[in-house]
Amino acid sequence: MTTDGEPPLLRIERPEDGIAVLRIDRPEVRNALNLALRRALAAAFRELGADSALRAIVLTGDERAFCAGADLAEYVDASPIDILARDMGPLWDAIADCPVPVIAAVNGFAIGGGCELAMLADIIVAGRSAKFGQPEVQIGITPGGGATQRLTRAVGKFAAMRLMLTGEIIDAAEAHAIGLVSRLVDDDAVMPEALRLARLIAQAAPLAVRKTKELVLESMTVPLAAGLRAERAAFQLMFATRDKSERMRAFLERRKSRPRADADGEPGRRS
Repeated sequence: MTTDGEPPLLRIERPEDGIAVLRIDRPEVRNALNLALRRALAAAFRELGADSALRAIVLTGDERAFCAGADLAEYVDASPIDILARDMGPLWDAIADCPVPVIAAVNGFAIGGGCELAMLADIIVAGRSAKFGQPEVQIGITPGGGATQRLTRAVGKFAAMRLMLTGEIIDAAEAHAIGLVSRLVDDDAVMPEALRLARLIAQAAPLAVRKTKELVLESMTVPLAAGLRAERAAFQLMFATRDKSERMRAFLERRKSRPRADADGEPGRRS
């Protein structure tokens, strides 16, 4: 996605039915977020979120960087009015509000705004050489893309405070240990693993997947009792779907067709 005469900042690929890959393409600045890229990401997520045939989105960069944060060339001389005029809240919200499950496939740096971008995903798959951090205090600003809220909810107060107050960068193994990363794999296995998870999501019941995502995200903003009420209502709603009936019957039929074990634990023939 790009404007006329400019190189693309974001590539959309469709490797399989029901799966889209969004690939950030600013390698010269380690995929740093400028305003044009932010707008391209927001537009892409709005478009993909409205695609009823889409089941999963994989968001990635390249082998050197998922996203190395904000493009500081756009910030160094900016005034508060400049930042206000950019109105970046809706651009982040377009990603956060996407109803389609999102998997971040992270190689290399996911720093500052790049870490915040990864945290907008529902699942983070990281290569062993990936790096995560929120170093904003080291350049005189606070996080502005949700880290003070999402990182704290993901890893807890004390780990989040350490990362955001010091600006320390951590490796993927530590990010996995504290709960920031869902799956830790070898660097060359990041995209294969992200696509494997995307396929599993794509094979599941679409309405059940979307409702489950909605409920989990809601759990972070509502009291437990309200979240449980919403979960029960969604559970009941699923019993009105064709998917529930067809998939349950298919499961029961498969179970019936499996060989039963005899008294010694060996599979026996069905009569």
